[in-house]
Amino acid sequence: MKILLVSDIENEYIWDHFEPERFKDIELIISCGDLQASYLSFLVTMIHVPLFYVHGNHDTTYQHHPPEGCDCIEDSLVTYKGYRFIGLGGSMKYSRRQHQYTDREMQRRIHKLKRKIHRHKGFDVLVTHVPPFGLGDGEDLCHQGFKSFIGLLEKYEPPYMFHGHMHLSYNRQNRIQTYNKTTIINGYGYYILDI
Repeated sequence: MKILLVSDIENEYIWDHFEPERFKDIELIISCGDLQASYLSFLVTMIHVPLFYVHGNHDTTYQHHPPEGCDCIEDSLVTYKGYRFIGLGGSMKYSRRQHQYTDREMQRRIHKLKRKIHRHKGFDVLVTHVPPFGLGDGEDLCHQGFKSFIGLLEKYEPPYMFHGHMHLSYNRQNRIQTYNKTTIINGYGYYILDI
């Protein structure tokens, strides 16, 4: 299945110079957060495939103006074309704004999903806004990843994890990393992959 990952910046190449031929084989779009709702609505309209999203730490307008035609997968497990996706958006809590959590709060969110994960015999893709702690995250609280994501990856060993938040220019970030059996992909800007 060919997936278009998007996160953090509205890419001019896609938005201002859209070329349908380039995206004709895309079967699913996944947003890892911090994008304008209108951009996500544009993508789902032009590419004509489902779009799953999680919240970034700056997606405070989604509550009143969610992306039209898109599906929020926060705190849920959804299946599409045989693949099981889990969504856990947000960042570490560094202010009083929405979509920010302590590691303990994120662990509680993960705990609430355990019954669904067990019922579906695991999951294939973890979709988040921030990376796991120590795997491509930053040192300041705003850019730190969640330690609870490490435990989730170690216990279930999903083939993929998609995240955003970390601009590729930050400390020369790598787009792709591996942790045990999981390929971790930073969706900053946009990235196309086949799973």
